Amino acid sequence: METITNKTLEKLKYELVRDGLVEYDILDKAQKLAMAEGINIGQALISSNVLDEATLLKFLEKKLHIPYVNLDDYSLDVKCLDYINFADARKYNVIPLFKIEDVLTVAMADPLDLFVIDKIIETAECSIEPVISSEASIVAKIDEYYNTPATVDKIYTSTKDSDFDWTEELHSEDLSEEHIQKIIRAILKQAIIEDVHELYFEQSDAGLNLIFKQQGNYQNKGTIPYILVSSFVSKLKMLSNLDPSVCEVPQLGKLCFKVDEITLIASISAFPTIIGERIALKIYKPPVELHSLINDERQCQLLTKALEIPGIILVCGTQLSGKTHVIYSLLIEAAKYSNNIMTIESISKYDLKNVHQCELNENVGFNLDKALRFIEFQSPDKIYIEGVKSKQAFDYLSELVYNDKTVITEFLANNMTDLREKLSYPEFQSFKSLISCMVFIHGKDSIEVFDKDKIEKYLA
Repeated sequence: METITNKTLEKLKYELVRDGLVEYDILDKAQKLAMAEGINIGQALISSNVLDEATLLKFLEKKLHIPYVNLDDYSLDVKCLDYINFADARKYNVIPLFKIEDVLTVAMADPLDLFVIDKIIETAECSIEPVISSEASIVAKIDEYYNTPATVDKIYTSTKDSDFDWTEELHSEDLSEEHIQKIIRAILKQAIIEDVHELYFEQSDAGLNLIFKQQGNYQNKGTIPYILVSSFVSKLKMLSNLDPSVCEVPQLGKLCFKVDEITLIASISAFPTIIGERIALKIYKPPVELHSLINDERQCQLLTKALEIPGIILVCGTQLSGKTHVIYSLLIEAAKYSNNIMTIESISKYDLKNVHQCELNENVGFNLDKALRFIEFQSPDKIYIEGVKSKQAFDYLSELVYNDKTVITEFLANNMTDLREKLSYPEFQSFKSLISCMVFIHGKDSIEVFDKDKIEKYLA
């Protein structure tokens, strides 16, 4: 497992030789091994049994004069999780420990990575004091403190009757630099309280209108004044790892935020219009175990059996019905029995253990077509493919099944009649014949599972 990133060891690797911990020729071999296997020098030294992790960390502590903290039995201050979002914590292998006055102490696997430190300072809006910890322990703490799906129901139930109003934050007399970020948090909290999973920011003469979409209805929830629009959009983009200086082309990003101690993910799409950018956010619930979604044991068994055989598992429902939520639960279930599961997604909503998740990137030409043409070289057993719409893509799904793959995908349908009509077209005949199991989301608390015989009956 990777212990320390390259930036720190690249600066100190020859100190290892000078201190007699590693011979020069062994260090040279470790560098070649690291390059060949796509790992870093620290990992290469440890995996080759040249150094153990404890020795390497003590060496870094001595050379950098930065304290080492063993996180194995460490309890961090959960309030500090607000300063570093889940996406950045996982991306940069950092986790906040505690804050005293205006100084946030952060455990880092690579304490000399100035880019990461600057990034944390920018988002946390306070000074940073790094300490050294092993990457393995940091990752374990991130999973322990950020991923809490078992308590997610608290968001959707206990806050339902709250009188919370995001505009109170907007009109507060807060003059701090964190005010814009507090407004963003307040808007997202209100969306969760009202069980809204899609919201928009639309330009108007008065400023930026906040629109909530729920069950196909659009509701104006207030306006961010024109004087704050630029700062608001810039901060929202920065938090989503988008370029705030770009507004002429579409951008797609991911926003990680917390509500009532629960970490949530939202996709963010910025799209240029003639009166300014329109920004759309879609909020995704954290994944849960499959049996938590489907209480019927027989239907659960139908799904788990379908995961074991070649075929297409089709998840159907209306927009924002929770198709992705169900699919992520399926992937969690599949990961218990298979070591080679892959996904092709516009944005990975949550990090799943033992699942190789892949994000498309149009900026470098990595689109769905290219992903479909090359994914089979990875020899996956099970594949989730998001957003299949073209006949060519559906045909490719069929080819994957013929090559003994289990394919999971979704299909938009308002009801069973709508689904039957859409799949009645001749181009869907081959695809339809390979559906081994289907999940239809009728409503928030109504999920039905169809086996192959039932599918043939309803879709005939």
